[in-house]
Amino acid sequence: MQNPETGVRMQNQKVLVTSVPHAMTGSDVLQWIAQRLWISNLEAQNLGNFIVKYGYIYPLQDPRNLVLKPDNSLYRFQTPYFWPTQQWPAEDTDYAIYLAKRNIKKKGILEEYEKENYDFLNKKINYKWDFVIMQAKEQYRTGKERTKADRYALDCQEKAYWLVHRCPPGMNNVLDYGLDRVTNPNEVQKQTITAVRKEIMYYQQALMRSTVKSSVSLGGIVKYSEQFLSNDAIMSGCLPSNPWITDDTQFWDLNAKLVEIPTKMRVERWAFNFSELIRDPKGRQSFQYFLKKEFSGENLGFWEACEDLKYGDQSKVKEKAEEIYKLFLAPGARRWINIDGKTMDITVKGLRHPHRYVLDAAQTHIYMLMKKDSYARYLKSPIYKEMLAKAIEPQGTTKRSSGLPFMRRHLRSSPSPVILRQLEEEAKAREAANTVDITQPGQHTAPSPHLAVYTGTCVPPSPSSPFSPSCRSPRRPFPSPSRFIRRPSSAICPSPIRVALESSEQKGEASGSSACPGPSDTDASEACGAENPWPRPQPKA
Repeated sequence: MQNPETGVRMQNQKVLVTSVPHAMTGSDVLQWIAQRLWISNLEAQNLGNFIVKYGYIYPLQDPRNLVLKPDNSLYRFQTPYFWPTQQWPAEDTDYAIYLAKRNIKKKGILEEYEKENYDFLNKKINYKWDFVIMQAKEQYRTGKERTKADRYALDCQEKAYWLVHRCPPGMNNVLDYGLDRVTNPNEVQKQTITAVRKEIMYYQQALMRSTVKSSVSLGGIVKYSEQFLSNDAIMSGCLPSNPWITDDTQFWDLNAKLVEIPTKMRVERWAFNFSELIRDPKGRQSFQYFLKKEFSGENLGFWEACEDLKYGDQSKVKEKAEEIYKLFLAPGARRWINIDGKTMDITVKGLRHPHRYVLDAAQTHIYMLMKKDSYARYLKSPIYKEMLAKAIEPQGTTKRSSGLPFMRRHLRSSPSPVILRQLEEEAKAREAANTVDITQPGQHTAPSPHLAVYTGTCVPPSPSSPFSPSCRSPRRPFPSPSRFIRRPSSAICPSPIRVALESSEQKGEASGSSACPGPSDTDASEACGAENPWPRPQPKA
């Protein structure tokens, strides 16, 4: 890449006010990698990023961003002295000299992580800190004697080296192997007799392993797919309907863990294999009932206890192991299980130091015993046949427009708060309208704009009832129902003092002229019209 004829094109570039020799752009580097290695641009970008991260090329404009940008960003080759392949140990003394030199040059202005490292190294190697300061001052004095371009290039090289070997917080350290190891994992190990013997044993076991033809394997996959096709909710759909599409929870209710009567498809699935039966809580409950009738219920109880030990709380492993031993394995135990002597010896010996998988040997033995013996008899038992006969077979409730069993759910947005407020006001208006007795006459007084009123008859209030029922209705405006009309002006309740004065005047006139006949309907209407200048609505037929 550094060949002047066939390598990457390099030329003098100006960075700020300094002219840097042998600089190149990121686009030229990517183009050279893609053309020379015959790879795509994406692969060239990935390889270029690794070259920059390992410190073989360093950026000039943004030193902390160790990424190869495919643009006109300037880069420069690192000097071979600082290459990672040199395997120079990045010692604390060298890093302390570098930080001390930067501290002198920047007059104490360092980045936060550099200040922390500077203080940490000052405490760690304080016994030779005078030597560190002396070396930093000498290197700083020697650097001032160089030209400006060389001094800038050397500073960039040192900074790029320490960014790779002592990266700041938040950056990916590509040279980090994790914990300090005694041996290098990339080192080629010498072949020993033990390693060769292990390799021979591995290949012997691989040769003894049974091989199956591809046609047989594919046939097994096809058979498995055909068997579970009806139980696949994506390929065959689910009955009665998909609750995520139709918002009908009947599917979840019918397929609850311990539902009283399961579905027929669920019961038929128990006959596929023993693992399907024991995985289903309802199937395990039915199988437990069958085993109790055959006086072998302790087998499934032991298997469930082992599962609880394996996947339960780690802090209770010792207590659970002791309980399982006393209940199932100890001589004369209440629910003693029948396992062979070799498995019993392995299990009892492992219980001296209990852990999650200490009962795996006994659990596997009991599992195979139930699978080969009890499971076949359970499928032929009246318990399973009765469960299958009573099983529910739900019918589909929805029709799909397409042949695909899955469709996108139609999303429904929640109602707007404005609509909810309008509905609430309409409900209050209906309630207020229901409290108004439309058989009683109304009362018209001064106009009030934008009110809904009933267009019924209007007669003066009787003395016995100075307040009409319309006066007891709420005074605040409300939306008019369908049987009301909106008028530009409507009546409000009259003043109580005015009603009392009118009633007293009517009593006086009645006592003073008892012989005189009362006013006719026409006179009363004229009097009402004289008192109220607004036109009175006529009663409806």
